[in-house]
Amino acid sequence: MNMFLADLILVTHALFVAFVVLGLVVVLLERQLHWHWLRNWWFRLSHLLAIIIVIAEAWFGLACPLTEWENRARVAAGESGYATSFIQHWLRELLFYDFEPWIFTVAYTAFGILVLIAWLLVPPERRRD
Repeated sequence: MNMFLADLILVTHALFVAFVVLGLVVVLLERQLHWHWLRNWWFRLSHLLAIIIVIAEAWFGLACPLTEWENRARVAAGESGYATSFIQHWLRELLFYDFEPWIFTVAYTAFGILVLIAWLLVPPERRRD
């Protein structure tokens, strides 16, 4: 059961990362795609808040709760948890390269700035009832 829970948390974490990264990509493509739902206020606000949480965790040196929960579930299942953050672990696994933690803080912050720029270039729209 603990292994299933760990894998479920891993999938949830990957979906969160995909939402943050792909959310910005599709917002920036909104003009070409003509997907006006991308200007939805709640979608855009949740996207902005998601990256703000990531940036705050990085700046304050906090571990992501999803990483912590997955590690605990993996250890309870008899496996080892991550020695680094979720993103560091998987980037190393995928790219075979290990970056210093400060590089991730800079990258998260730069990405957050891009989200704010997208907010200005493709502003969300509130529905008027």
